[in-house]
Amino acid sequence: MSKENPIIDDDMHGLSESAVVGERLRRLRESLNLSQARIAEIAGSNQSSINRYEHGQSEAPYRILLWYADYFDVSLDYIFGRTDSPEGTIYKNQPTFLKKKIVHGEEFKEFIEACFDPRSPMHDKLKDMMISLAEESNKRV
Repeated sequence: MSKENPIIDDDMHGLSESAVVGERLRRLRESLNLSQARIAEIAGSNQSSINRYEHGQSEAPYRILLWYADYFDVSLDYIFGRTDSPEGTIYKNQPTFLKKKIVHGEEFKEFIEACFDPRSPMHDKLKDMMISLAEESNKRV
């Protein structure tokens, strides 16, 4: 990822977001040796629109972007230049800020307290072990 813009991968460094999308759309089309006119026909668009999208002169509508993703079996992350991997990025659906807040915050400690009966002889050991495991797992991320 580029340091100036963490959204854009290094091979797209220096390009605007619309230019990145246009470049990816062009590369996808050319990967199958299709003309702009042919891809427009298949996508239900027209050649001049495809040309404008590929040159970053106008933004492709969501319908077209989704069509490209489906037709070429790539992710929208790839089309938007957020990754060089066509299959995209696998997300664990847990934002880093939320994970750190839970693991390091008082809410997590309160959750652990609520999970175990404080009168239990194992209470303190289990609580300490759970907090230690959570903190250790956070170090790996």
